[in-house]
Amino acid sequence: MAAAPPLEDNKIYALINYEDPYVQPLIVAAIQKHFPPETIELISELNATPSKSSRVLQWVQYESINFEHVFQHSTTSLANAYVIRKALIRKHYLATTVANWIVKHPESVLAKHVKPSVEFEVDYAEFLDDALVEAWELHESWRRSKGNGGKDWWILKPGMSERGQGIRLFSSEEELTRIFEGWDPESDDEEEEGEDDDTRSDAGFVSEASGKEEVGGDGKDGGGIITSQLRHFIAQPYIHPPLLLAPPSSSSSSPSATHKFHIRTYVLATGALQIHVYHPMLALFAARPYTPPSSTTLEGHAEDALRAHLTNTCLQETGDREGSVGSFWNLPDRIPEQPLNPSSDGAKEASTPLPPNANWKEEVYKQICAITGEVFEAAARGMSIHFQALPNAFEIFGLDFMISIEKNGELRTWLLEVNAFPDFRQTGEECKGVVEGLMVEVVRVGIKPFFGETSGEADGPDGASHRNGKGLVKVLDIDLGRR
Repeated sequence: MAAAPPLEDNKIYALINYEDPYVQPLIVAAIQKHFPPETIELISELNATPSKSSRVLQWVQYESINFEHVFQHSTTSLANAYVIRKALIRKHYLATTVANWIVKHPESVLAKHVKPSVEFEVDYAEFLDDALVEAWELHESWRRSKGNGGKDWWILKPGMSERGQGIRLFSSEEELTRIFEGWDPESDDEEEEGEDDDTRSDAGFVSEASGKEEVGGDGKDGGGIITSQLRHFIAQPYIHPPLLLAPPSSSSSSPSATHKFHIRTYVLATGALQIHVYHPMLALFAARPYTPPSSTTLEGHAEDALRAHLTNTCLQETGDREGSVGSFWNLPDRIPEQPLNPSSDGAKEASTPLPPNANWKEEVYKQICAITGEVFEAAARGMSIHFQALPNAFEIFGLDFMISIEKNGELRTWLLEVNAFPDFRQTGEECKGVVEGLMVEVVRVGIKPFFGETSGEADGPDGASHRNGKGLVKVLDIDLGRR
């Protein structure tokens, strides 16, 4: 009797190696939750598949993705990152993306929710004057400050750094010069220790996923920053006054104990192109109670003074980090009294009383959804060279937002940055369920449909359900014509 022909292999071969002990088990558990054991097999390398036509899932670090396999098998090979997304994850590219989009679409929500940026390139402090020749906004700000005695504060961000490295505040040309002088290497040998620009992957100059700092270290002078290895910088008007709240670890309701915070929102991009915002969000608080920026506090003890302004928990010491991360939705429904905010010249200006609004978090969330959908569309349609969505890829991004109090009492949400391969460990153990639920939702929305599986109805461990809008919520669905 002739042997029966072999059955078609419909298994999904999953290469799961995220190289992060915090995230790896959550990914595996999410995969196993949605796929029966007989439909999926975990593998340790791509050549372990029985044939070239096998269905393959890669969920690994960016540098480990076999993009050649992704390109050659567009209907059967799925990867967890796009090849090119600089238009979003590089700060200077993001600034250009937003600026170009606003020129073409003046009514865009981005016009009121992204601070305008001044971009410049500089290798060494001695060339700063030349780099700022066309920085009209900065020069005008400095002239205005000298004329009326007040100060406009700016925040400086290296375009190629992540995890809060290199962020500084300044209000004058002299202060900006001192910042760059502090970053100049002491010798050529020190400069050569850095990574060659040509070897940097699109995943980031400083790898959020691995936590490894590619340049210097926190213990070095200048905070581990060497100007010539970063080169691209942006300066933005400082957001003041920000909404201030007590961190999760605080039991005090005094306005003097309130801290600055930012919102970390996880976003799933799938195919070419759908964007989903994950409803559970995080609030990450600065290590010190907020005080308005001033030259007096930032000159003598700059590093310590910045702890009141920088909300990235990667920069905080272990003791400060504990209790600084909480669920956004667990923030108080009613905003507490905000402290009086001294202006930059030291005069007291009474803050506008905030109208009672128990739904302020929902309003902020709506703003976040609108901003997120718009900025991804701006990148996909307006900067397609630097953001190339693939039909057989998905990616998780971490978007950071901050809330300001406008003069009329309005709460306005501002997009700060977009991070690829976000550092999930910032979430900590207490909010680990947020990441666990995210992974379950990513498999449901980003993986199962690609392989022709039904999405399922399972809820996340934190009670998040896509059926009631508490899981991944679609904010953009466009067809870029890529198949």
